[in-house]
Amino acid sequence: MITIKTEKDIEYLRVAGKRLSSVLSSLEDFVEVGMTTDMLDTLARKLVAEYGDESAFLGYTPEGADRPYPSALCVSINDEIVHGISSENPRTIMDGDMVSLDMGLVHNGLIVDSARTIIAGGVTKEKRMLLKATREALHVGIREARGGAFTGDIGFAIAAIAKEHNFGIAQGLAGHGVGYSVHEDPYVPNKGKKGTGERLVPGMVIAIEPMFCLGKGAIMLDTDGYTYKTADGSLSAHFEHTILITEGAPEVLTK
Repeated sequence: MITIKTEKDIEYLRVAGKRLSSVLSSLEDFVEVGMTTDMLDTLARKLVAEYGDESAFLGYTPEGADRPYPSALCVSINDEIVHGISSENPRTIMDGDMVSLDMGLVHNGLIVDSARTIIAGGVTKEKRMLLKATREALHVGIREARGGAFTGDIGFAIAAIAKEHNFGIAQGLAGHGVGYSVHEDPYVPNKGKKGTGERLVPGMVIAIEPMFCLGKGAIMLDTDGYTYKTADGSLSAHFEHTILITEGAPEVLTK
């Protein structure tokens, strides 16, 4: 069921968004070659606790999962698209790794969700272009998210960027409503047709999150039960913002 947030909800979401953005910026600055993913998770927990808030992901059990998610922060590296578990079997970040940081934050019971991808150490032209295109896709998707538009308009705009740069779109992974829970309706696709899907209504809060890869876009689920990877082992990138739908331009809560 699609929910419309109240003015008080939106006030809390604005605070949550600013705090999550600050946490992710600190984590991004902290990333360096040679560190391990559990070090990032430890810092994420510390930063959120300093605000008196909670991680939305830690202990969350999505539909179909066999166990609660064990980390506060998702860290996905290279061919890992989303939901990489940072606190189990820690991985060491190597020179040139593409590192996705994805986190949800709970403030006064309201949830925001955001992600960004960075490159640790050396950067190649191909990796830089993948980051640039995925980030651009997020921005064009957000521009389409106005009251009266449709979720298909967002997907169409995102897919156009992937096609322009000849990048794959991670199949079956998409954005979603957020606010009262980590995943709410509506489904927010990364490809679609204009004028299709759910109509966007002022007061809706959604997470838009394009996920591009250098391969065809087929995905596979890792044995940990959470981490989605590219089936062909190609590199991937992921950017995400939580936004508020208004009558005019959308408000980016996690900017």
